[in-house]
Amino acid sequence: MRRYFYLLLTLYMPLSVLGQFQATSPTKVSESIQRKMAMEDVSLLKNIPAVNIGPTVMSGRVVDVEVNPSDPADFYVGYASGGLWHTTNNGTSFSAIMDDAPTQNIGDIAVDWTSGVIWVGTGENNSSRSSYAGIGLLKSMDQGKTWENIGLPDSHHIGGILINPENGNEVIVGVLGHLYSTNEQRGIYKTTDGGKTWKNSLFVDNATGVIDLIAVPGKFNLLFAATWQKERTGWNFNGSGPGSAIYRSSDSGDSWELITTVKSGFPIGEGTGRIGLAAFDSNTVYALLDNQNRRDPEKETAIKGELTKEDFQTMTAEAFLDLDNAALNDFLKKNGFQEKYRAENVKQMIRSKTVLPRDLALYLEDANSLLFDTPVIGAEVYRSDDGGTTWAKMNPNYIDDLYYSYGYYFGEIRVDASDKNKIYICGVPLLKSMDGGKQFTSLGSENVHSDHQALWVNPSRPGHLINGNDGGLNMTYDDGEHWTKLNSVSVGQFYAITVDQLQPYNVYGGLQDNGVWMGPHNAGQDTEWHASGHHPWKSILGGDGMQVQVDRRNAHIVYTGFQFGNYYRLDLENDSSTYIQPRHELGQSPYRFNWQTPILLSSHNQDILYMGSNVLHRSLNQGGDWEAISEDLTEGGVKGNVAYGTLTTISESPFKFGLLYTGSDDGLIQLTRDGGGRWEEVGRHLPLPVADQRPGPGGLWVSRVVASSHKKERVYAALNGYRWDDFHPYIFMSEDYGAHWTDIGATLPASSVNVVLEDPSNENLLYAGTDNGLYISLTRGKSWELFQNGVPNVAVHDLAIQEKEGHLVIGTHGRGIYTANISQIQALTPEILAEDLHLFKPDQIAYSAAWGTAVDSWEKPETPGLDVVFYTKKASSLEVLVRTVDGIVVSETEVAADAGLNIVSYDLAFSKGGKMAYLKKNKKDLPAAKDGKTYLPAGAYVFEISGNGTEETVAFDIKPAADQE
Repeated sequence: MRRYFYLLLTLYMPLSVLGQFQATSPTKVSESIQRKMAMEDVSLLKNIPAVNIGPTVMSGRVVDVEVNPSDPADFYVGYASGGLWHTTNNGTSFSAIMDDAPTQNIGDIAVDWTSGVIWVGTGENNSSRSSYAGIGLLKSMDQGKTWENIGLPDSHHIGGILINPENGNEVIVGVLGHLYSTNEQRGIYKTTDGGKTWKNSLFVDNATGVIDLIAVPGKFNLLFAATWQKERTGWNFNGSGPGSAIYRSSDSGDSWELITTVKSGFPIGEGTGRIGLAAFDSNTVYALLDNQNRRDPEKETAIKGELTKEDFQTMTAEAFLDLDNAALNDFLKKNGFQEKYRAENVKQMIRSKTVLPRDLALYLEDANSLLFDTPVIGAEVYRSDDGGTTWAKMNPNYIDDLYYSYGYYFGEIRVDASDKNKIYICGVPLLKSMDGGKQFTSLGSENVHSDHQALWVNPSRPGHLINGNDGGLNMTYDDGEHWTKLNSVSVGQFYAITVDQLQPYNVYGGLQDNGVWMGPHNAGQDTEWHASGHHPWKSILGGDGMQVQVDRRNAHIVYTGFQFGNYYRLDLENDSSTYIQPRHELGQSPYRFNWQTPILLSSHNQDILYMGSNVLHRSLNQGGDWEAISEDLTEGGVKGNVAYGTLTTISESPFKFGLLYTGSDDGLIQLTRDGGGRWEEVGRHLPLPVADQRPGPGGLWVSRVVASSHKKERVYAALNGYRWDDFHPYIFMSEDYGAHWTDIGATLPASSVNVVLEDPSNENLLYAGTDNGLYISLTRGKSWELFQNGVPNVAVHDLAIQEKEGHLVIGTHGRGIYTANISQIQALTPEILAEDLHLFKPDQIAYSAAWGTAVDSWEKPETPGLDVVFYTKKASSLEVLVRTVDGIVVSETEVAADAGLNIVSYDLAFSKGGKMAYLKKNKKDLPAAKDGKTYLPAGAYVFEISGNGTEETVAFDIKPAADQE
């Protein structure tokens, strides 16, 4: 009997990978991987698919490119949190080859082109706010079909990998180490047996790792390594220290010599930051240094007649009153002072002693200004012509506007193999020098992103470059005169997403360094836009895209912004924008806005908008005016160059206007029941284990607080320990406004939690997105099901539900956006879960005479499909049949069903016996289609599933074609 059914199954990680991970050291990371894989096997929801909807026109951060030396059209691209991709057609298309690996987070990649073996150092090495930790070294011997973890599980972040081109089993790895804490597994490790054993050949200290590792071309025995001492906390990043240095090895990495000494000419000490390396030959070696020492103030001259913030720090009142009003107004306007603060108004405040001149400097002192206004030396290029023994600085002047004050984010330098004086340095933007670093020109272009992280220079064809940046991948063959963008894969790094109420509905999202984008959820992932000139996804704001709120009454009104609370009200219909960030008063300390500032439109009134700094702001007129409805809702902030002591999440109860919760980055959860009149800190009641209480400033980052839409007293909270290198899944529920909390996340695999979401229609249904996946609870947190059919092990940053369509929208930080139809999951009540078998009613479908027929002979024929979802309490073999309402069986088969939800996809065709039985009773002409199948005519049918003594039926209709009605 022909079968016209197939059971949709989830993709599994190969069982060999499980065995490989069991062989690693018994760390929490490996235990978490094993637990997650076990959950995948038994998940009740594993057969419900999620579909990627892009976007692909923009991209995510590239960290490394590895090119086949004998065929430059064959290369691999590693994305910071988007996995490994391979092309064999010069970037025309790419294949994901790491989707079955336990992580998508990459620091460095290396390929043994002789054998095809691929090495991936997991954990990004850029040390940014969203540089996710890895799980050690992964190795694939079959072009990415399977992956083996071959060691260094506590490395967290890998700086570089070198493979001996003459011996693929000899590999040297530079380990950067933990991002937010000290650890011992740092430095340089070497294997000579393909990763079975490792030797630590260089260790500096538990705060210093290796950020770059190079071999002299043609001489693998001669190596150079750059170490980097850094310290990142939630409130500060110190990217320099005496541990930052350059080492040399003359014996293929077995031993190392410190070569940046006092006599070397290379900077050493506290201000020495990240170092990038490049070698032309055994004599000529380049180093790109992020010099964090302060500039000589005598060499810094301000533009004559132009006021700066620093001028007001020591200015007297008398001198202030003597300032030229035009110059003062120019300063006030350029620096974004509120309109009421103009020259004469401010001078009157000075006269009345309401404020002092230094208050103008204080007005601008926030974490962002501390980051960008720091007068550090910045990027410097050094060269050695004696193999690293002595060094000379090549740039006679400051290289301004390349590193600003965040050189830790860049650090790549390359030298052309045909010209030792031709070098490239990566930052903002990409620069080229033809004289060894004395002068530079920009290689920027309108279709090239400004933040550059990776660069390959063709050693055989000068001018052929492949550039990886925060916006994806670019290629040039004329040394940057013209660039081609190679973005065709969905690797967007979303911070936040939301949806509107249109049909088809739109999805909105804020992206890491790629602005805010919107597009219809059903937009096709194809290249038709190349011909039409109209891509369905479009950018609506620049910067680092952040949270988005859409007016439910008018989807053209969108509230969104970029980092540190720079938010706007957009009118998309009229292409206008209004800046709406709340501003402090002159004489007050600036508000502290988080990198991802939270905003919320009130469900009670869509003119009311909330925004969080260190206080909660409320606007009653769409952001036109603001009032602070709280005092400081944090621990008060900590001195540093990263905004801290800020609000991170806001939630308002749909049951009562003014019943509000906030969460902060330093661990506080605050509640007001009267619109801000009185606040209560309820996070102190959380049952955090004693061992997980944070030492020092603040506590765990509150990633979400969610007021229930099913019960006024109920509230959920998720806390995130990522910034403490703490990956425990903290999710809690309270039934009494936070007076008491229940831990509902303890059974999840270890991974920091970014989002928890309550289903709007089923109060028992919860969703949780972590740094390594997505989970659903059918029991209000008592147990969890892995939900990743189609989604790789990637960070899930945000979730949204489009209620009309019954869709879960999944925003990942590395693989774009996914949607999943959760209608049947939402219907899984306790009563249905208790049934042995339950069949859900399928969608109706309209008959088409084109079924099984192609418009053109070379095209595939159109084939219909009807997905029928059913739930079974236990795995079993079930009989499936389709019959007419008068009992004629038109098709039948058996399926092996998993416990939980299953999908049977029926192609609406007769079986051979079914067609004969139908024709025997119905004298109709049923011609076969061109694909050889005979499809059911319009009419009423019954879908029946039976087994284990139970039977369930559901009726469905094939509606007549529109032209037959």
